[in-house]
Amino acid sequence: MAEMTLHQIRKTYGGIEVLHGIDLECEKGEFMVFVGPSGCGKSTLLRCIAGLEEISSGELRIGGALMNDVPPSRRGISMVFQSYALYPHMTLFDNMAFGLKIAGIKKNEIRERVQRAADILQLTPLLGRYPKALSGGQRQRVAIGRAIVRDPRVFLFDEPLSNLDAALRVATRIEIAKLKQSMPDTTMIYVTHDQVEAMTLADRIVVLRDGEIEQVGTPQELYRTPRNVFVAQFIGSPAMNVLPAQLHHRDGGATITHAASGECVLGGAGAFDAGPVQLGVRPEDLALAGDAAPLFRGRIDHIEHLGEWQLVHTDVGIDDKPIIAKLPGDLDVRRGADIALAARPSSIHVFDTDGRRQNGAGRT
Repeated sequence: MAEMTLHQIRKTYGGIEVLHGIDLECEKGEFMVFVGPSGCGKSTLLRCIAGLEEISSGELRIGGALMNDVPPSRRGISMVFQSYALYPHMTLFDNMAFGLKIAGIKKNEIRERVQRAADILQLTPLLGRYPKALSGGQRQRVAIGRAIVRDPRVFLFDEPLSNLDAALRVATRIEIAKLKQSMPDTTMIYVTHDQVEAMTLADRIVVLRDGEIEQVGTPQELYRTPRNVFVAQFIGSPAMNVLPAQLHHRDGGATITHAASGECVLGGAGAFDAGPVQLGVRPEDLALAGDAAPLFRGRIDHIEHLGEWQLVHTDVGIDDKPIIAKLPGDLDVRRGADIALAARPSSIHVFDTDGRRQNGAGRT
């Protein structure tokens, strides 16, 4: 039995439905990440699970028990918010212990739980300090520790790293990954708009758009076989290049062409429908053509130097939308120069004109 099951979860505000029948199962010990653009419903869904928002219709079960009308304090969950929300006049120990004191837990057990959480999060030397003496990353760890001491069945994280600077986000993300390793039987659900966080933390990712689930899968499944153009361009950085093309059946195979006069021979024709399609290729799957048949020809419009890599923006004459290639940083390419780019046929993604995948395991 799944640790948590959502069946046809809907949420309505004043007659406007923002969650449209969410069906999802989360296994015990799984780290599941909800990801999507602002306004897609990911935080609303998390708050419905937490009991902070009333479910308009549908069923939420945790451990097989129906939770729709169960108050948040009795759902066996702990939530870490975007804001640390620490009490400034309390030490770290008292911040983590406060909820347990209110619940009437005995002092010895409180001390044991706080000490165990502090050891996991490497906060033990800081337990006597006040929040003002801590860095942002340390404060977020205290907020996580406050959730750990409740010994929940399910952890909920609502964009916990969004208030941190870039370096602290990376460091705290690693701490959360280590936390999951130290608590293998605890289910965790994490909300973020940052697909890098999703890719590096998740066992499975749930991609949401406009209150609906677009795709659920492992990070590699979503990266390699996105179900549609939305998922393809949301997962991966820089985003996948997508442009209109034509697919032809020739000699038992499939060939794809596009307006910039590029051509690529794909696999057997049976995997594809002939006619107008959308061609997708990730920037990291493009390389200088050399002796290979070029997929794109154009002129370099802009270069972003990233050290080990460089993002080469190439004007191929299609709707003023450049093709981006992620090339090694030591390649000598210059703005204004002509360039020819190629890709392996296995790295080409084909979508129909409605954006649904044609080739591979993600086809719908």
